[in-house]
Amino acid sequence: MASAAVMLAADAPRLSSANTGFMLICSALVMLMTPGLAFFYGGMVRVKSTLNMLMMSFISLGIVTVLWVLYGFSMAFGTDHGSLIGWTSDFVGFSGIGKTDLWPDTTIPVFVFAVFQLMFAVLTPALISGALADRVKFTAWTLFLVLWATVVYFPVAHWVWGAGGWAYELGVIDFAGGTAVHINAGAAALAVVLVIGKRVGFNKDPMRPHSLPLVMLGAALLWFGWFGFNAGSWLGNDDGVGALMFVNTQIATAAAVLAWLAYEKIRHGACTTLGAASGAVAGLVAITPAGGAVTPLGAIAVGAVAGVLCAMAVGLKYRLGYDDSLDVVGVHMVGGIIGSVLVGFFASGTGQSDVKGLFYGGGLDQLWKQCVGVIGVLAYSLVVSAALAFLLDRTIGMRVSEDEEISGIDRSQHAETAYDFTGAGGGVVTAVTSPVRPAAQGGPALPSGAATESKKVDA
Repeated sequence: MASAAVMLAADAPRLSSANTGFMLICSALVMLMTPGLAFFYGGMVRVKSTLNMLMMSFISLGIVTVLWVLYGFSMAFGTDHGSLIGWTSDFVGFSGIGKTDLWPDTTIPVFVFAVFQLMFAVLTPALISGALADRVKFTAWTLFLVLWATVVYFPVAHWVWGAGGWAYELGVIDFAGGTAVHINAGAAALAVVLVIGKRVGFNKDPMRPHSLPLVMLGAALLWFGWFGFNAGSWLGNDDGVGALMFVNTQIATAAAVLAWLAYEKIRHGACTTLGAASGAVAGLVAITPAGGAVTPLGAIAVGAVAGVLCAMAVGLKYRLGYDDSLDVVGVHMVGGIIGSVLVGFFASGTGQSDVKGLFYGGGLDQLWKQCVGVIGVLAYSLVVSAALAFLLDRTIGMRVSEDEEISGIDRSQHAETAYDFTGAGGGVVTAVTSPVRPAAQGGPALPSGAATESKKVDA
């Protein structure tokens, strides 16, 4: 008979090269989502804001990476303190982590878990930037990134995913970030735009996407990277849950595309490329918290509901008067709420756990937990993000001047332009045209023909 010591040693997790490799690939896929988001947002703005939109996402790769190594990982996934924050001194600067140390209850190194979660931390504040297009100082944005990641994202990540966090202990299901990523970022976006105000000409001047091909490219990169975002969140590939999440990610996204386009066709008479791209993102957002708990048929339902409701939600900014430039609130906040709440209805008990939702005989138990998680994260992010934006606006100022906004934020903040329309050099005035944008994609339907804005292009 084997001794207890031998049995314990045999039962102890060992580093799995297969799972480690899988998670490194997933981490790279999630990293790709941030430049994918930059292209998605960059194509949706006007020509004069393209570079600024790209940079608002790209700079997060630099800032949040350094913060994560210095203290962010420790705050999010260190030893719990009061169910609100984590802290482990060995995680500070990654100074006490050995290369073969395993993350608890997994077969992957701590370094691999840390870098996978880092990519989530990079992407989440970048999502906020789409709401602020055309009008925020780049230096103010970088400082907001530092503050928001520190006092909002790192604590919320601990609540949702950290052992001991209040939402984690309550039993809120968030497979890959419906609350911690999408509701968190969407609520922050709403808070900041309420503080800084509307763009010059909002709801009066045409503000249509300058490059729908860039939007489609960005959406495709997001869709591709999202497989790592979602399937990788199970931290391994041994029991089929990651495979279920991968399949559900594809299914829900496809259903949301079809649902959004159907809504457009019925409501506005056309199926647009921007609608297809937006529908894909809405489906990806909604399945993120739910995909490990629902069946493939449930994923169709989640995607279809998200496609229709998010398409309806993007027009609310015109009725309610808040200027969410690229529909971060309508897609990410609303989509995150939909996906998180629908877990309480569609959890089958055959996926990541045996928890069942209302439609599978589980009653209201999981539904109320999901609602508490949604409300808690939304309220905290909304209030704290508004306070941070107010502080920055009253000190260094969040917005560029009206003249800089009208002439183009790319020139004032980056001393560059995205396109040289002259080719041969020399200063000329060039007409830049953009196609008609249907009301379903961000505003009232505009007359036939293209709006023209004059742009001075230097050599």
